[in-house]
Amino acid sequence: MADAAPSDVLGDLLGRIAAGDRAAFRRLYDLQAPRLHAVALRVTRQMPLAADAVHDAFLQVWRNAGRFESSRGSPEAWLLSLVRYRALDIARRRGREVSQEDLDLPEPVDQDPDPLARLASGREASALAACLRQLDQERRRLVLLAFVEGLSHSEVAERANMPLGTVKSWIRRSLQSLRLCLEGAA
Repeated sequence: MADAAPSDVLGDLLGRIAAGDRAAFRRLYDLQAPRLHAVALRVTRQMPLAADAVHDAFLQVWRNAGRFESSRGSPEAWLLSLVRYRALDIARRRGREVSQEDLDLPEPVDQDPDPLARLASGREASALAACLRQLDQERRRLVLLAFVEGLSHSEVAERANMPLGTVKSWIRRSLQSLRLCLEGAA
């Protein structure tokens, strides 16, 4: 994956950004923007909205880089969560503003490979795939709906026809299991 960078490089860049280093910010943008845009596009399904989500997420990175704590997760996960939440916010806001004409427009075709396919080309792909296979099929489906398809917990609950509390707890427990599995694989 050409736009991937080791966690230690991204962590160092975030530390430099927290100190106001514009060159580090540019480097982080160059390394991560294409991947983050693909994630935002997957959630919003519209190029301009995905671009807005990435823009908003990078503004948040500039303002809050000092809040990143490597003990709580990887820089990649932090960046993905920022863009995912921005994209979900934009998609929800857009959903409230949709007119009937917008509903008749065809959905643009996503030219980027599936996020799991992109991930499969990375170093940690086999470990993540193995850990995902260890999850029960239904729990794996919930995690993929939330983090690959970009659905909110409410949307996952609706699609899975399950109570929201159950979905939240299953996803949380599944993420804990994945983290433990990946720590054991490292």
